[in-house]
Amino acid sequence: MWTQKVKSQQAEVMRILDSKSIKYELIDISVGGAVRDEMRNKSGNPTAIPPQIFNEDQYCGNYEMFSEAVEADTVEQFLKIA
Repeated sequence: MWTQKVKSQQAEVMRILDSKSIKYELIDISVGGAVRDEMRNKSGNPTAIPPQIFNEDQYCGNYEMFSEAVEADTVEQFLKIA
């Protein structure tokens, strides 16, 4: 299920959050369908694949949206913490 692309994107998100000293919780959706279904329900996308980024129960976006926020230097706004 986990492709190298997903692992690479996940590592990039964690590296950026760590560099900004932003605390996060990593949730492994490979453990079962219920966790994956919850991620998809909360993101509003029935085919969403990780990484999907949330602030508590608020959906922030997917990896591409996160990358755009990094490029624009708007990560805090993207994460709804600014």
